[in-house]
Amino acid sequence: MATLVLTAAGAAIGGPIGAAVGGVLGQAIDRNVLLAPRARQGPRLSDLKVQTSSYGTQIPKVFGTMRVAGCVIWAAELIETRSTTRGGKGRAGATGYAYAASFAVALSARPIAAVGRIWAEGKLLRGAAGDWKTPTGFRLYHGGEEQRADPLIASLNPDAPACRGIAYAVFENLALADFGNRIPSLSFEVIGDPVPPSIGRVAHELGGGAVVGVGPGALVAGYAASGESVGVALDALATIAGAWWVPAGPALRLADVVGVPVAIDADAVVTELRRPIETVPARVTVSCYDPARDYQIGVQQAQRPGRGWRDMDSDVPAALEAAMARGLAQTLLKRAERARVTRRVTLDATAVALAPGDALHLPDGGAPWRVTRAEAGSRGVTLDLTPTGIAAVALPADPGRMVPAPDRRAAATVLVAAELPPLDDVRAETIRIAVLAGGDAPGWRGAGLMMSGDGGASWEAAGYSAAAAVLGRLASPVGGGQAWLVDRATTIEVELAHDGMTLASVSDAALDRGENAALLGEEVFQFRDAVQVAARRWRLSTLLRGRRGSRARAQIAGAAFALIEDACIATIAVPRARVGDTVRLLASGAGDAQPVAVTVSLSGASVAPPSPVRLRIEPRSDGGAAMRWVRRSRLGWRWAEGMDVPLGEERERYTVTLGTGAVARTLGSEVPLLTMAAGDVRVGDTVTVRQLGTFAPSMAAESMFEGDG
Repeated sequence: MATLVLTAAGAAIGGPIGAAVGGVLGQAIDRNVLLAPRARQGPRLSDLKVQTSSYGTQIPKVFGTMRVAGCVIWAAELIETRSTTRGGKGRAGATGYAYAASFAVALSARPIAAVGRIWAEGKLLRGAAGDWKTPTGFRLYHGGEEQRADPLIASLNPDAPACRGIAYAVFENLALADFGNRIPSLSFEVIGDPVPPSIGRVAHELGGGAVVGVGPGALVAGYAASGESVGVALDALATIAGAWWVPAGPALRLADVVGVPVAIDADAVVTELRRPIETVPARVTVSCYDPARDYQIGVQQAQRPGRGWRDMDSDVPAALEAAMARGLAQTLLKRAERARVTRRVTLDATAVALAPGDALHLPDGGAPWRVTRAEAGSRGVTLDLTPTGIAAVALPADPGRMVPAPDRRAAATVLVAAELPPLDDVRAETIRIAVLAGGDAPGWRGAGLMMSGDGGASWEAAGYSAAAAVLGRLASPVGGGQAWLVDRATTIEVELAHDGMTLASVSDAALDRGENAALLGEEVFQFRDAVQVAARRWRLSTLLRGRRGSRARAQIAGAAFALIEDACIATIAVPRARVGDTVRLLASGAGDAQPVAVTVSLSGASVAPPSPVRLRIEPRSDGGAAMRWVRRSRLGWRWAEGMDVPLGEERERYTVTLGTGAVARTLGSEVPLLTMAAGDVRVGDTVTVRQLGTFAPSMAAESMFEGDG
């Protein structure tokens, strides 16, 4: 049964989802240093790697673009998928299990515009282009007042709320193989607004009617409002803007500039309070979310010379470039230096209209002073004054070295499959389909395989692809060849799937060991020399055609090419009874909008001996004929001992067909020789010879009887 827990308590929602989510890892680091007094302002920044599912967890209001971890608010039980692959060579089949999860994550307590990148365990799950690195279904609910409950959640819990006003994401059947078969810790690049909002607009929205006025026009790239109270979030905005709060009737107004200063009488009584320099921080540290660091926490500092040992930390829950963060640190230091000097002036009752935020020109001249407090009494109006604010300006700064998560596009699958003859000198006992797969760009991460033996009416899991293979297409037509000669005249040009794929030349000794074997259509061949002639295009020469008993037929441009490497071959075992059938294969990876399909004809090449060669028909003086041929074998292709190759079958048997059609006759032999009497074969007759293997007959060797003259 799925578990649904959604609650709203002010701006906070959350809920326990059971063992499928697991515990929250990590804890906040205490930044206090012993014996060194430190002042802190602003809410403590949270580590984006920590994702929660706790009841009552705050959901931030996201403005601009920010990276947030979110809170898991719903999860279904894990989905287990079992797949069995048939074994070959008498081995038992292997059963594998894959797991997927469906869950929902709350992102923002206000509507958002979109979601960009998504990280899972620090690695990109979704790239900047919107491509998924791991297969999953995904739905985003923007948090509007018209949104409905997610259909998956509602199907498991009919009373599921729509969570209006809460932006959340739903993952459906996220494959968990890359994450240890558990729901990973996620973080999201949340785009709350399509363009950066002004600080004044953010303050006005957070204030909910208690904040009026346009406010500071400075833009903030991103801001995540959370904390103990709305006031804490608003104070952080004031820190960024160098602004202050002034009364505006029953509400407040955030101001970053003063009005026209009011000049006061020269005989006004002005007192000055100058605190010791030691009360001013010697160093100010600003922590924020740095876009250049993928919105991880960045730190910038400013220091002053002279006496003092106090440090001040300012945690700003906003996205600030390093230069702006350093400028803010320097500005906070200057503000603290100026704020150590305050003044108080007492005026007559005519000054009762002056209020906090107004500016005054004092008799001694100089810069104007801002009123921070006004008190009317029997002796007149007493005003507390502070120097006017300083706006932060960007300063050259280094965000620090950061290695971003690779964001390669999830490549689409390129698929080549064929029934290959044995490549390892081990006699196969079941049909073996070799599947070679790769991508059309770097970053391909594999694909799941499905197989159908009934034309697509039903499908069964067929395992998973192996390592990415070097794949491509024949660039220009190539003629047929001979299997018993080194072809130094023919060249084969292929175009590979992407620039990251390469081919290499090998030595004659390596060629003899079987290296640089490749598949072209249904032909297995080898090449010694590989030269790149253009981007992705390679010319192959010094060829060995028709290897392992395959046919060196002519090929048209566009024929599939694949370099044969053991680590890149996924083998699908099929019962021997399927010889002569056709099967369909599907491959589906993270970068595939639709599964990639290929068709494989099961000729029995993986279980049958290769066809005989050097078929000769020699007329005899008595009118008969002697037919001879040379046996080949599935084993011993290197011919290391220079003697007859191993039989490779339980016994040696051949079937010989004389003629065609209704008059054809079939004879048998247990040696590569057949003696025929006069009249058994006539001039012009077609003669075919097949070796009868243990599991399947070979392809036919064919000749025509031409008589003695």
